[in-house]
Amino acid sequence: MLVVDNLTRRYGARHAVDGVSLRIEPGSFVGVIGRSGAGKSTLLRMINRLADPTGGRILYDGIDVTGLKGAALRGWRARCAMIFQQFNLVGRLDVMTNVLMGRLHQVPSYRSLLKLWPEEDRALALAALESFDMGGFAASRADQLSGGQQQRVAIARALVQEPEIILADEPVASLDPRNTRLVMDALAHANRAYGITVLCNLHSLDLARAYCDRLVGLSAGRVVFDGRGFDLTEDVARTLYGLEAGEVMDRAPPEPLPGRVPARAAEALSA
Repeated sequence: MLVVDNLTRRYGARHAVDGVSLRIEPGSFVGVIGRSGAGKSTLLRMINRLADPTGGRILYDGIDVTGLKGAALRGWRARCAMIFQQFNLVGRLDVMTNVLMGRLHQVPSYRSLLKLWPEEDRALALAALESFDMGGFAASRADQLSGGQQQRVAIARALVQEPEIILADEPVASLDPRNTRLVMDALAHANRAYGITVLCNLHSLDLARAYCDRLVGLSAGRVVFDGRGFDLTEDVARTLYGLEAGEVMDRAPPEPLPGRVPARAAEALSA
């Protein structure tokens, strides 16, 4: 279990995250919602230790993540993969090599520099790409792909780390509606098929309701809502979204692409 205990991050006098406490069950799909500047990205970056907390603790299965350094910290980042809004792929390299970078923690540096990847790792990377309909692009340069394709490659790269947690920081912010659904379906697949815990920052409440088992709403760095999407009241939505609240409360959840079922709907069908 991932435990965030009174986590705080200050920048001067401003609190980006202010005393956040959460318990995240293994295998859950949690959406972190709120406006830009609410503290969503800072929270995920602290969990991954890309930013250090000013106060509080992060615990995972009894390990104090906030105290990790050196090899232990690199090991945590391998177990807790990060997906960014801007993909963070190396554009001049082919898709397969970008995905194999998720195995860097398992391979000696000289082998990765010389591209002497083990055959097992290549098979794992190709399987990850195939699971997101990207196997045919393995030899393509990453910068030749669309935004949605690049983000699916980034998810495949995270998957080959064999993580226990995926942190997705606004993964669909720059995508069109079709690619948004493809990327969210890819995250839902990683969650359902492999039991990976997913924490996903989202601005859109309709997306969060469609894909997430649980929503955590942040406003000014504080948790103002923690529950299921349809329990979120209009008053809380106003706190989260301000003048945008009416719009996000009125919109229906998006339909999944044909042949793909969001996590919550899949659970209902299997019940």
